[in-house]
Amino acid sequence: ADTSDADVELPTIRHQPEGLEQLLARTKFTKTELQSLYRGFKNECPSGLVDEETFTLIYSRFFPQGDASSYAHFLFDAFDADRNGALCFQDFAVGLSVLLRGTEQQKLKWTFDLYDVNKDGYITKEDMLEIMKSIYAMMGHCTQPTLRASAPAQHMELFFQ
Repeated sequence: ADTSDADVELPTIRHQPEGLEQLLARTKFTKTELQSLYRGFKNECPSGLVDEETFTLIYSRFFPQGDASSYAHFLFDAFDADRNGALCFQDFAVGLSVLLRGTEQQKLKWTFDLYDVNKDGYITKEDMLEIMKSIYAMMGHCTQPTLRASAPAQHMELFFQ
């Protein structure tokens, strides 16, 4: 009998999302919107979970002119509410709901958490500079006019003023 590796089928670990009714209660999406979001999520992430590397690859498709990896890292951290290193559909749907339909206060809290890079409860100049550098890197070098290397630091200083 041939016992090559090709004949061995490993079980795939799949994440089971919480019930639709629970997600309807936790988000401001309709049933149809959640179903559509879920289909797209499962299409990109068949296991039901997405790690940071996969998230970065998916996100980078939207910014082919630059390097989105650093900003994608910060976004992944912001969406990974339970800090387990993987995004499930619930993490994604709840975060997206806040960004798209949350109250001003919810959006501010989510954005604060994004910009608080080291999670110490403060947005420092260092935190802001890291975010600014990642945004400028994501934009790439095809912006008009061409940005100088000092642009992220200048942007950060203006923000703090």
